[in-house]
Amino acid sequence: MSTRSHAATPASQAFTTAPLPLGRDLPPDPGVTLVRGGADVCVYAGHAEAVWLCLFEEGDDSGATERRIPLEERAFGWWFGFVPGMGDGQRYAYRVDGPWDPANGLRHNVDKLLLDPYAKAIEGSIAWGPEVYGHEVDDEWAGDPDVRSTLDSAAAMPRCVVVHDDFDWEDDAPPLVSRSDSVIYETHVVNLTKARPGVPEHLRGTYAGLAHPDTIAHLTGLGVSAVELLPVHSFTSEPHLLQRGLTNHWGYNTVGFFAPHARYAAARDPQGALDEFKGMVKLLHREGIEVILDVVYNHTAEQSREGATLSFRGLDNRAYYRLDERGQDIDVTGCGNTLDLRHPIVCRMALDSLRYWVTECHVDGFRFDLAVALGRGRGDEYDPDHPFLVAARTDPVLSRVKLIAEPWDVGMHGWRTGQFPPPFSEWNDRYRDGLRTFWLADSRAQLHGELGHGVQELGTRLAGSRDLFGTHDRGPTASINYVAAHDGFTLADTTAYDVKHNLANGEDNRDGSDGNRSFNHGIEGPTDDPVILAARRRSIRNLMGSMLLSAGIPMINAGDEFGRSQGGNNNPYCQDNPISWFHWDLEPWQEDLLATTTHLLRLRREHPALRQRTWALGRQVNEDGSMDMAWFDASGSPMDGAWHDPATRILQMLVNGAYVGQRSVLVVVNGSLDDVEVTLPTVPGVTAYRLLWDSAWERPQDVDSDVEPGAVSVDAMSIRAYAASDPT
Repeated sequence: MSTRSHAATPASQAFTTAPLPLGRDLPPDPGVTLVRGGADVCVYAGHAEAVWLCLFEEGDDSGATERRIPLEERAFGWWFGFVPGMGDGQRYAYRVDGPWDPANGLRHNVDKLLLDPYAKAIEGSIAWGPEVYGHEVDDEWAGDPDVRSTLDSAAAMPRCVVVHDDFDWEDDAPPLVSRSDSVIYETHVVNLTKARPGVPEHLRGTYAGLAHPDTIAHLTGLGVSAVELLPVHSFTSEPHLLQRGLTNHWGYNTVGFFAPHARYAAARDPQGALDEFKGMVKLLHREGIEVILDVVYNHTAEQSREGATLSFRGLDNRAYYRLDERGQDIDVTGCGNTLDLRHPIVCRMALDSLRYWVTECHVDGFRFDLAVALGRGRGDEYDPDHPFLVAARTDPVLSRVKLIAEPWDVGMHGWRTGQFPPPFSEWNDRYRDGLRTFWLADSRAQLHGELGHGVQELGTRLAGSRDLFGTHDRGPTASINYVAAHDGFTLADTTAYDVKHNLANGEDNRDGSDGNRSFNHGIEGPTDDPVILAARRRSIRNLMGSMLLSAGIPMINAGDEFGRSQGGNNNPYCQDNPISWFHWDLEPWQEDLLATTTHLLRLRREHPALRQRTWALGRQVNEDGSMDMAWFDASGSPMDGAWHDPATRILQMLVNGAYVGQRSVLVVVNGSLDDVEVTLPTVPGVTAYRLLWDSAWERPQDVDSDVEPGAVSVDAMSIRAYAASDPT
């Protein structure tokens, strides 16, 4: 049976909204919109029977100053009204009354204070306890999700804060880096600067610290074109982490899709936090660096029906979340709930949020976490023409920024790499796995006298993964190439650990992936053995070099440029401590690796043949018979049948730039355990080669002499890049 609350509103808290202007029969924009004399307020609660706007005085954490204003106007599920005198700095939230009918997915509870889904600032944190649950729970926060709680949550909840969008952008303009010229640096606001000595202590771990000249000098010196920030939308920690004395560090647990996470700001006031974020974007733009946000529109922090009631669940559980016929959450995210982007209101919220971050905060693109969940249609199947995906592709604002999909979720048939529509680019996990297999897993196999997987997969990935992205005229820039990311081992740890070491996460090492395709080179973890250390360093250079010499958009996991380690933890999402923070007192080998990464990025900038926008198909491009891309074996002959031989460990790839007036580049790979003699190929128009880089080098070297096509000695387990003779 459906029940509902009849909590009374004290007379001292009763307010009314001002009458609407004549003829106003449509709701205003969602959220709080400042207008002359006050503010328009609007929130969606499609199954509610009453909605109150709750106002609080600044500094009131207990809720003692709460004033409730009924929103008496209603249309299409939106509740709205004009509130005289409401302005900047006002703290507020909502209460919603309506059916408590869990079997039908309705979980209204007027005793719970609810955050505005459109709040542009959120102040304070959740005081986790029974009060924030819509159903009754015990002191361990467990209980019956069907029994309604009567505890009031006002003293345990953050407040939404009204802020203005005025900001002096000066002459800010988006860098508009082409996709083919892009190099993405995936990083975390805190990790990058928390221990960086050149950043003042009070700015470390903040937006201002990321935009500090010392941090920017590292980014520009390295040569990246964009920072991709782990979630900066306002988020909270999961209860199970807090019970273990940990916190959610990565931020994939959103409570507000329009508000910057306040703890990342050096500023202590909500307006200052928003302005600080905008200032960070402006300063990065000034140095030609784009800002891409990792965004989480697939789930929220409310978790399953056994979780808390913080916002969406109390407003309209049936609208915001995907539910089954019993009113229970359909979870394709692994986080307890899935936002229902099939619903027009939820789809609009996500699109409004994206447009806000572009138009008001000037960000340059988005990486969509678990993006398959955003494209699941009525039958729960992934649909590339899902309304949300179509809207993002056609919106005049969003279609002009960089859109990057993480092309999987944890639901049925959730792996969809290569299946997102243009102009989306995609994280290419096949690239990561292919390169790790060749340089690490196959190396271990050879040491045990076993065959590896040959070079066919490696060649496909180096050339841009046309097998995955060759349809719809997408081109190589549809592939985001990476060998390590925030999720998994760091690049250095792939060479030092065979298995994960996640005990610090408090889950008995059950969390995190077991499929790392890593190789510890003979000893697990730290060692003083110089032979093993040298082999590990070369493997790092092989992986980094392969990525930066490949067609596609490279993405560097921040810190990998100098060999950062997490001690074998491949899932430090809850480690806001030195496990995750970057340490900048670099050892000599780390300085060498940083110089190597910088050198490789410079080569990429200087040689357009490495930054292909369209596919090289092995077709003739000149009357002399030269091809746009050609493949050769160790003898300098065309690969032919060697492609399919698992014993093949040597590959040469010539990317032709001469036909467009640029230098061609030859990439030579020796994935065997022995030094080999390789014949550099004789091809039309090429009379000599100059060595640009060799992964056998601990530090980049300058080579000022050319070699003619013919035999050269190539070290075991190494990759080289040559520039062909100047085009005529």
